[in-house]
Amino acid sequence: MKLSLRWYGPQDSVPLTFIRQIPGVKGVVGGLHDIAPGDVWPPERIRDLVDQIQRHSLELTAIESLPVHEDIKIGGPDRDHYIDHYIISLKNLAAAGVTTICYNFMPVFDWTRTDLAYKLADGATCLRYNHADLARIDLTQGTRDLPGWGAAFDGRRLDELRQAYAGVNEERLWDNLAYFLKRVIPVAEGAGVRMGIHPDDPPWSIFGLPRIIVDGDALRRLVDIVDSPANGLSLCTGSLAPRPSNDLPALVDEFAKQDRIAFMHVRNIHVDGEKSFHETAHPSACGDLDMLAIIKALHRSGFHGPLRPDHGRMIWNETGKPGYGLFDRALGAAYINGMWEALSSADV
Repeated sequence: MKLSLRWYGPQDSVPLTFIRQIPGVKGVVGGLHDIAPGDVWPPERIRDLVDQIQRHSLELTAIESLPVHEDIKIGGPDRDHYIDHYIISLKNLAAAGVTTICYNFMPVFDWTRTDLAYKLADGATCLRYNHADLARIDLTQGTRDLPGWGAAFDGRRLDELRQAYAGVNEERLWDNLAYFLKRVIPVAEGAGVRMGIHPDDPPWSIFGLPRIIVDGDALRRLVDIVDSPANGLSLCTGSLAPRPSNDLPALVDEFAKQDRIAFMHVRNIHVDGEKSFHETAHPSACGDLDMLAIIKALHRSGFHGPLRPDHGRMIWNETGKPGYGLFDRALGAAYINGMWEALSSADV
């Protein structure tokens, strides 16, 4: 297991010098966040990212994410052009020694929350999602009023995208995902890269757009599309957990045994209503997930990929990118590292 921390580059409020000081953390999960989806990631930019991280005695353990252009998800006329670009970027990453790539297939919206600073009883703040609150958000002015999105899309562009998805139901989205995987996975396998799809977050339709990577059946269908170790999962516990049917320890055990988990995101949540949840500290007692059972399942399988503590609370008056402060993620890393060390002991 390669314990890692997400890092957003030199502008991140958490510098590499701090990440290096977290016991057990060996690597960084990074990306080139200024490059538009569909554009090629240049080799020199990738090399610069790798070098920055290595200078701090850390490893670039995974890319999160290499974005999939909307035309690929829609099945539009330019999808082959954008898949060609994706393949070039994948090869450039492989040439720089990057062997784990996270991606998602969520239409238009990535992970979505309705409150970025939900106050907990102890005074900490966290990320929260409430479906009823989401329904009240007005998208006519674009994503301006959607927490965490700012001016990502203006009203005109967002309307164009939603209209483009008008004919894309869940089965059509599955077809488009299969088309993408059948072109990309053979290249990834040949380059020694493992692709890991991130579950939809939250795991249900939002704003009338289909979402398909939502449960165990979807994960099984995904890995069967191309039977290759390169066609794997970025299994995020906190993304799947809001759906009551998802038994996370069982899912981790199932796919870890098959060596289909390329990358792990470990996060705890508390479901506080129908299609409503908030994030918590990582320990089992703080939320609804049995974190020890999840880590045990990974350990039994001999999991050797990158693992990162996921979104943290804001504690001790820290300010920064919601979900990505230093203190609570460092506590999460220490908690995970302690469980792993105990499980690795001959006495356990």
